[in-house]
Amino acid sequence: MTGLSYFDGEPLVRLLATAFVRLSQLRSAGDPVYPDAVQNAYNHVVLHCIRRDVRPPGSVSELVRWAAERPLSRWPLHLSADLGMGDRLLVDPETGSPTQECLEWAVSAPDPAAERFENDLMFEVLGLCRAARSPEAYTAFRRLLIERPTLTATELVLLGEDLDLGLLHDAIKRSYAPITAAYVRDGKAAACASCNCLLVPIGEARYVCQLDRCRRQAVRVARGLDPVAGGGVYQLTRPLRTFITGPGLAETALEGELRALGLEPEMWPNFDAYDLCVRFPDGRVWAIDVKDRANPALLGRSTLPLRPDPPYDRGLLVVPHYRFIERDGYREVFRQHLPDESAGRVQLFSDRELVREAKALLRRKQRRGQDA
Repeated sequence: MTGLSYFDGEPLVRLLATAFVRLSQLRSAGDPVYPDAVQNAYNHVVLHCIRRDVRPPGSVSELVRWAAERPLSRWPLHLSADLGMGDRLLVDPETGSPTQECLEWAVSAPDPAAERFENDLMFEVLGLCRAARSPEAYTAFRRLLIERPTLTATELVLLGEDLDLGLLHDAIKRSYAPITAAYVRDGKAAACASCNCLLVPIGEARYVCQLDRCRRQAVRVARGLDPVAGGGVYQLTRPLRTFITGPGLAETALEGELRALGLEPEMWPNFDAYDLCVRFPDGRVWAIDVKDRANPALLGRSTLPLRPDPPYDRGLLVVPHYRFIERDGYREVFRQHLPDESAGRVQLFSDRELVREAKALLRRKQRRGQDA
């Protein structure tokens, strides 16, 4: 019993998140029915319920229902208010899949299976591109994951003919997986007009998108896809969609806004030292990293000073504006959890705030030029 008491609070949330991710990856029942990580998480929740005189979930299925109905603040475990703030769920009640909040907790877990999410693949791609001295290949790969999260089998094959992507063809094939029946209704899959990821059909007429950034707006279908014709339809794995496609859309949107101001941001410079390098007419350089994270505490803990090459005058971490609206106190919680080595070296901005800062800097430069 004493050994089990360790799994409370944050360790237990990580255990639960990893369990829900593992469940979402199952394609058929196993023997035993549930992986050890899932059964272990269930056992710990039952233990805490008994200790706190709360009726425990009667099965793993009921545990999943808890996760789709109860925000973390209502779970029978000890978790600080800033970590369990708001009404975020671990399982999406409509699609039954892990939420982004869940994926962020799982990624922060000291579990090799959880840490593998997108990291191994991206490190492999970086290594190949560095060895080939081809930053163009890395940039093309990042844009592919951002702009084309869904491909037909024919489109996937044709990528092998792209000169910039040729050396990464094996990595590309492992980035995409055949879609499951969960994305098909009436023999068709539908791509989201906002992000190009596949929509999840709900009932007979509705669709929802699994990316947080799209859940706040009306869903529009970009195109219908036949999952059988031409070899089928492929989609980026869920972790890549969450941690590469989602933030990447914010990165490229910010790139477009800065270009509209007359600036020329360099994307993912020096093999992804950071996301955007912005050089202003007066010689100042901003280094910008873009994250689209639901939990500001977990984001703060994982934030390190930006790499120094290319050199810069300001290191900026940018989060989409909607995150500050969704979660009161986002900035304050982020700062509370920021490591000491990052405090004062990384400033947090919303994307809107950053564009305003850039406009103000350019106006000051213009006024000084007129006064000269």
